[in-house]
Amino acid sequence: MSTPFPIAASIAQRAGYGGHAWAFLQYALGLRGLGYEPLVIDRLSAEMIPSTANGAAGRMRDEAIAWFVEAMDCVGLHDSYSLLLDGGETVGLSRDELRRRIAAAPALLNVMGFLEDEELLAAAESLAFVDVDPGFTQIWCELGLADLLRGHHRFVSVGANIGREDCTIPTCGRRWIPIRPPVALDHWPVAAPSSMTFRSVGSWRGPYDPIEYEGRRLGLRAHELRRFAELPSRAGAEFELALEIDPADRDDSELLRRCGWRLVEPRSAAGSLAAYRDYVASAGAEIAIAKNAYVETRSGWFSDRSACFLASGRPVLAQDTGLRGSLPERGEGLLLFETLEEAAEGAQRILADWPRHSAAARELAEDVFDARKVIGGLLEELGAA
Repeated sequence: MSTPFPIAASIAQRAGYGGHAWAFLQYALGLRGLGYEPLVIDRLSAEMIPSTANGAAGRMRDEAIAWFVEAMDCVGLHDSYSLLLDGGETVGLSRDELRRRIAAAPALLNVMGFLEDEELLAAAESLAFVDVDPGFTQIWCELGLADLLRGHHRFVSVGANIGREDCTIPTCGRRWIPIRPPVALDHWPVAAPSSMTFRSVGSWRGPYDPIEYEGRRLGLRAHELRRFAELPSRAGAEFELALEIDPADRDDSELLRRCGWRLVEPRSAAGSLAAYRDYVASAGAEIAIAKNAYVETRSGWFSDRSACFLASGRPVLAQDTGLRGSLPERGEGLLLFETLEEAAEGAQRILADWPRHSAAARELAEDVFDARKVIGGLLEELGAA
């Protein structure tokens, strides 16, 4: 049997979020591509299931479990997972087998500190915290709001600029290993698009509130999307968002529609792993607008979703979060913008020579985001290769 390598992440409690699941499964697929036996660890407790007056909690629990198992099967991880339930129950590997495999692994990747089980954490030779929300993670810790970092030995972040002089995210006294979001290239083949529409998938606000730090208010994607609301008319192109937005934000959704954005139900675009992949592949390009906190702190964040678009041969028009200088700037495939004018010009450049930008997008994915390269480099940094 190959050497086991566990990664703990939250998948089950977000049933129907295909892009969310893909983001973490790409790590496991990268490990498998390097010859390891990946092991996905998740947990689903009663408090993670919304309480309802009509007794639907049991059904929602079953749906979450089915979603998790389906996601594992979809990428060929049929016997390489353990979903921890209340009372010591598991789906997949038993606790005893899980503990044995963790103990035999060179390290455990713990995404956002999601695995909190002290017995299982104690079995790991090395614990690596994987940060996928740069800025929020560190500022919560700095302000004493939440310390997700405690107990870990190494620290990894998709905020590639943490620790650099031009990045205002605090290090919390840790050395942060930068990582780009991995993408398992075999799962994202290049195919002809069904339209030249610029697309994206995401939430208007997400699960977090804005945060105040050192006299600045660091906001969410909503604050940046408002800045770029006029992009469709300025660019003279089609733009579509599979956007999760609360009915209470009706004024904002009406603003986007009025400015030319087409809004679609996110579950129709990302309700399964296959649906998400098809939605990406049928687009012409991606429009990637970041959370305000990522932009303001110059975090160097790059979206796991954008990596999937690139791998599918879809050019990416991405808001600059401090990426210049840390990603290859080839002028094709990936175009960065800071202003509305730069975004409109970038969209027009992509549409004017789409085949060239498409080929460059896939080439960039192969060079920078290939899961085997990304995970291989990370394991070397962790001393776990």
